[in-house]
Amino acid sequence: MTLKETDPTEAPGWLRIWHKQQENLTLVAIALCLAFLIRTFVAEPRYIPSDSMVPTLHTGDRLVIEKVSYRLNPPKTGDIIVFEPPTSLQRLGYPKDQAFIKRIIAEPGQTVSIVNGTVYLNGQPLQEDYIAEPPRLPLELQKVPADQYFVMGDNRNDSNDSRFWGFLPRQNIIGRAVFRFWPFDRIGVF
Repeated sequence: MTLKETDPTEAPGWLRIWHKQQENLTLVAIALCLAFLIRTFVAEPRYIPSDSMVPTLHTGDRLVIEKVSYRLNPPKTGDIIVFEPPTSLQRLGYPKDQAFIKRIIAEPGQTVSIVNGTVYLNGQPLQEDYIAEPPRLPLELQKVPADQYFVMGDNRNDSNDSRFWGFLPRQNIIGRAVFRFWPFDRIGVF
């Protein structure tokens, strides 16, 4: 006895419709899984909720945050990063899932200070053509601990950053801002 393959065109109408719906459901499930994996491990969109990064980023800007490069290389001074609030901010009432965006100013082992409106990294003044205005408040010399970073907003006088809540642990970093896709007149890479 041999089994004969069924020709799909010979199946009853309801069965053909069911098979087509199964194909559609499978495609939707695959698309959802891919979207989840990409957002979790590769890149995700983010919205800028405040003016702390003016003039580089404005309230309402939408960015792509990539998550792959920091698995291969450590974050670097000058990178614009998105991160979960450290414990010190969570104690002040910020929820763990509220993301922040700032610029890395100093890496582990480096020193940072602010004197007369100038930020010094390892004793050398930083050339900061990206800030809104020089910081008004001084900062005594600090050495960044291992696996932590010193971060600041580009809008130095309107930014809740490492000057006020301390160093950012490496494990809190979600990813690096790489591309602004909204508004259209300011599309570009960082």
